[in-house]
Amino acid sequence: MRNRPRNARERRFRFPTAILLTCAALGVAGGALLAPANWLSTILFPGLPFVSVGLAGLWLLPSVIALRLLRRPLVGLLVGLLAGLVIVPFSGYGFSSVATNLWWAAFTELPFLFVLWRYWGTWLHYLGAAIVGIVYPLLAWASFNLGSFELSLQITFFAVTLASCLGATALGILIADRLRRAGVGARLPR
Repeated sequence: MRNRPRNARERRFRFPTAILLTCAALGVAGGALLAPANWLSTILFPGLPFVSVGLAGLWLLPSVIALRLLRRPLVGLLVGLLAGLVIVPFSGYGFSSVATNLWWAAFTELPFLFVLWRYWGTWLHYLGAAIVGIVYPLLAWASFNLGSFELSLQITFFAVTLASCLGATALGILIADRLRRAGVGARLPR
């Protein structure tokens, strides 16, 4: 007797080998992208905070690609975790890089959680990006010392962060759609 899921809910939360291998490949590719972005952002942070925060959306990219391509619950978090683990040895932040990647990936997953992963509309990807694009500057207010900036610069900071997150999400959707057209993920079990 085979151990098959009894209902659709159990099937949705299974991770067959093909899904896990696809997530691993996306996580490694995401880590390869984020390792240099992490260093660049760290170097730019003190002198050019607006350029530094312009890179923020890159942390969404691996998870957006995974969610768009695989349309499975929790794959965004899994890819974020794997990308974080990949950059640990290359980051000056050690294992806190994993927490950072999971934090960003959670925002890509959040809108789909609210619909219990039953609807995969494109606008949900953008909703997650918009939420993190607003939340991140609020949480990083003290780190960037935003209180010392004029109101117009504070607004610009929020706009740059939001544009970065929305732009990276659009790029992630484009990449995932192109991968699907090329046959990646097309035959994965549902």
